[in-house]
Amino acid sequence: MNNTSASTSQPQSTPASTAGSDFDDHRRPLVRAVRLGGAALLAITIASLAVWGGVRGLPGIWGVLIGAGIGGGFVLLTAVMALVTARSTPATTMAVMLGGWLVKLMVLIVVLMVVRGLDFYDTWALFITVVLAMVATLGTEVWGIITSRVTYVSA
Repeated sequence: MNNTSASTSQPQSTPASTAGSDFDDHRRPLVRAVRLGGAALLAITIASLAVWGGVRGLPGIWGVLIGAGIGGGFVLLTAVMALVTARSTPATTMAVMLGGWLVKLMVLIVVLMVVRGLDFYDTWALFITVVLAMVATLGTEVWGIITSRVTYVSA
């Protein structure tokens, strides 16, 4: 008896329809981008808190917290809005993105106007943290999207 012919004629244990199901979700790159962006923002915030807290004390800590909120929040909220509207129509996604961007811009202007004349924070800590948070968050989000494994064509 030849057992090899019987074993090769058996169907695979995982059918083709379920084998790639993990990669069929078009939101997968956005979820990965938000996760990696949040992790990068947390890492930059902790590192900046350690550095600026040691150098400038409490004003440095406040500058870092405000800067991380502005820099990282601005970029992360864009990815979150794209994720939330991923299953809606393109017109809805565009409206939410444009409206969200305008709201974020208005909040940014208000926050900067409120803290402009105050001296409880260090301006250099705020500025450097905003730049680092934006670059790190945006960079990791892009990395998360371009390295995600998704199905481009499905049968």
